[in-house]
Amino acid sequence: MSLSESISLAWEAAQCPGAAIAYISDGQISIVNIGTRDIATRQPITDRTVFDAASLTKPIISYAVLQLVDQGILDLDVPLSNFTTSIISNNPLFSKITVRHILTHTSGLPNLKENESIQVYFEPGTRYSYSSIGFMFLQKALEVLINESLESTIRRMVFEPLCMTQSSLIWNDRFEKNIATPHENGERLEKHRPLQPNASYSLQTTAADYGRFVAAVLQGIRLKPKTYDEWLRPAVNAPKESSSQLQDASAIISKEIAWGLGWGLEPGCSTFFQWGKMNGIRAFVMGSKNLNSGIVLLTNGNTGLRLVDSAIKSFSPIYHPSVQWLENCVTE
Repeated sequence: MSLSESISLAWEAAQCPGAAIAYISDGQISIVNIGTRDIATRQPITDRTVFDAASLTKPIISYAVLQLVDQGILDLDVPLSNFTTSIISNNPLFSKITVRHILTHTSGLPNLKENESIQVYFEPGTRYSYSSIGFMFLQKALEVLINESLESTIRRMVFEPLCMTQSSLIWNDRFEKNIATPHENGERLEKHRPLQPNASYSLQTTAADYGRFVAAVLQGIRLKPKTYDEWLRPAVNAPKESSSQLQDASAIISKEIAWGLGWGLEPGCSTFFQWGKMNGIRAFVMGSKNLNSGIVLLTNGNTGLRLVDSAIKSFSPIYHPSVQWLENCVTE
């Protein structure tokens, strides 16, 4: 069965309005588009349809950060509080948080959707708990250190070198004619148009553009070999059935899911991955170092992650523990 046939069957079952899938193999990118970018207009998804990528933003940020490390501008193990004021008052653990802690999700800071207040819930570096707040703190420190907006930094260090011409961390009016409208349970939502960059979730991009990024990751472009190896080396294992363990350190830890410096990892498969979730948006990316290939899945519906299994099997038909892990951790 071809990639387009397998995705079509999964798409019909998922009842997701639309999807764009980039398939990367040995540096070459092919695109499969399916469905509509808006259930009201019925306009089709195309190669230039711009999606919210949600947390697929985070690996882009980590890529730029590691380039700064290679340039000697940034140190993975220097506390970020050296560069900017605290976002939390009267918490001594906050001053210990480093870039490494942010990228490996071991900072102790909460995620966006947590009901808890913003504080450091455990000693940084001691365990994994997924944190979008951490990436926002990292952004604050970077903008002070480099003295430019995050959008300018990412454009200079990622978008322009990789020819990602349809990508931005902020809204651009030129995207308006070909955007993927979010849908939640079959209902249209207002398109997110970020006026300010956000290191956690504001990326606007196409499947082809993100595919160019994945191709660069697979080749280790713009990073020193030692830094590249560390990027994709397991640093901490994640809980087996949750992406969060702020207040409970007793969770069963997965032997199959780990985190490196900005990527989720399947150590047994030599693969890296990340998912994205916003209202009406789901996204996923995976790359295989062994196969020198990968996939990018961008969707405009809350059921979009139902396509992940079929998308992965199209390039790597082995067991991937990230599929079950996402089912445990990410709600529709």
